[in-house]
Amino acid sequence: MDRALAIRNSDAGTADSAHLGDALDSLRAVFDLDVEATSGPEELDAVLADAEHVIVCGGDGSLHAVVNALGRIGRLDAVTLGLLPLGTGNDFARGLDLPLDPVEAATVIVEGHTVPIDLIKDDHGKLIINAVHLGIGAEAAAAAVSWKKRLGPLGYVVGALISTTKDPSFDLQVLIDDEPLPAGNGLLQVAINNGPFVGGGTPLSPDANPSDGQLDVAVSYATQLSRRFTYARLLRRGEHVHMDEVLVRHAHTVTVTGEAFRSSADGEIEDPESARSWILVPGALRMYVPAVGFP
Repeated sequence: MDRALAIRNSDAGTADSAHLGDALDSLRAVFDLDVEATSGPEELDAVLADAEHVIVCGGDGSLHAVVNALGRIGRLDAVTLGLLPLGTGNDFARGLDLPLDPVEAATVIVEGHTVPIDLIKDDHGKLIINAVHLGIGAEAAAAAVSWKKRLGPLGYVVGALISTTKDPSFDLQVLIDDEPLPAGNGLLQVAINNGPFVGGGTPLSPDANPSDGQLDVAVSYATQLSRRFTYARLLRRGEHVHMDEVLVRHAHTVTVTGEAFRSSADGEIEDPESARSWILVPGALRMYVPAVGFP
């Protein structure tokens, strides 16, 4: 029987624990399973040092932390990664067509079907598994932080509404594989997606596939007030990509320069900078996914 390591956040609540028990019991049918609760990067690095099958018990933030720990210790290609969704948004799980119920997600791992998964690497060496966005999306994510604690996924909607009423036009230059995009009269949003969803199920790049060897980039020029509201309305259904003011491209590298901008990487709000770049890392790790439904 193969050994596996299940990792959970030591700060997770008792409700998560109740949902997790049955899922872990399912995994014990096929794995010699160890369970570790960690609370920081150093603990993660230590417990991941020799694991071959790693099960992340948590949401996008927990998955992001484990992937970066594996990158730090040079073990991305030595591990098969599984996910038991326990988070608020679970956007990457949605993008993999994983069940959001932990017990059903455990069944996917037991079935044993895996695929290579791409990653995004930024110019600071951080790995991003799902998405980076800047402009109105990052401003909405920042505005949603306090609301998310009270309202769960609805907090994302509140943050988006708050940001849409402002004037978040950014004077930025975007390079896609070193080809400059039109600057226009300012940009509303730049989205660099590996998976299709952000913000608790919003299809920011609806056709993105984290196993297809390319990034999906969507750049919005919809800065006028009425068009911003149209963009926000269509975004919830993934139809914003058909607007005249939105350019969609595939890429391996993306560079953004200009006035200082805030970005959100896998839900982590980053400090404003005036130049950032991101590169695709194709097939960087393997993950358990449903045998039917993905990709």
